[in-house]
Amino acid sequence: MSLNSTRVGFLGAGQMALAMAHGFVARGGVPGTNILAADPFAQARTRFEQEISGAKTTDNNQQVIDQSDVVILAVKPQMMADAAKSVGKLPEKCLLVSIAAGVSLNKLNSLFSTKRIIRVMPNTPCLVGLSACAFSAAEGTLDQDITLTKSLLEATGIALQVPEKQLDAVTGLSGSGPAFVYMMIEAMSDAGVRQGLPRSVALQLAAQTVKGAAEMVLVTGQHPATLKDNVTSPGGTTIAGVHELENKGFRGAIIDAISAAAARSKELGQD
Repeated sequence: MSLNSTRVGFLGAGQMALAMAHGFVARGGVPGTNILAADPFAQARTRFEQEISGAKTTDNNQQVIDQSDVVILAVKPQMMADAAKSVGKLPEKCLLVSIAAGVSLNKLNSLFSTKRIIRVMPNTPCLVGLSACAFSAAEGTLDQDITLTKSLLEATGIALQVPEKQLDAVTGLSGSGPAFVYMMIEAMSDAGVRQGLPRSVALQLAAQTVKGAAEMVLVTGQHPATLKDNVTSPGGTTIAGVHELENKGFRGAIIDAISAAAARSKELGQD
């Protein structure tokens, strides 16, 4: 099935649903008119229709199920059981794609009584086509389901297939990771202001520095430690800053933050 003929539905029209829909339309070739989202909140439905040209919304989950080829479960993990109760038997043509952290394929299968399920952990940079997604497919999922899902996700960035047991780690790393990077950018900007830079200048320099450094890792394929060493001259400014980061436990704090997020993902799956 080509993307321009795929009908995509969302159960939930929140921020992540919006970000993914933007990517599907802007870069994936899915017409906005092929997108339907259900949400109980009128404000969310209005915003979705305003931001995704041609898309329609409803407060009826069953309508989305009946009219979509791919249904993306964009509800909170704690609301998944309620979402399942709101719909009847799924049509054979319907592929379920869940972006709910921690909710296992087995749990989704028991809730929705279907084997065509793919779990995805996206992140919000899909809004600008730079998402880092990972996904796992249930055993009953068809090869064409995997191909279609990967094509949709790659319209928003990169999409890597991993074993399901690794998805909690993915949630902590790339799912929650943007928040940690935003905090670092904010801190770098604050430091620039403290040193006398105008806020607008400091923020642009901080954000571009993070973006450029990330691109260097991806393009060169070099280990981050090697790239760090390339910037770190003997007795220079960078090693002075690196020394401070080591003293303050910078790397340990990042590892702990991602580990905590991954652990919370596991907890959500047990609720």
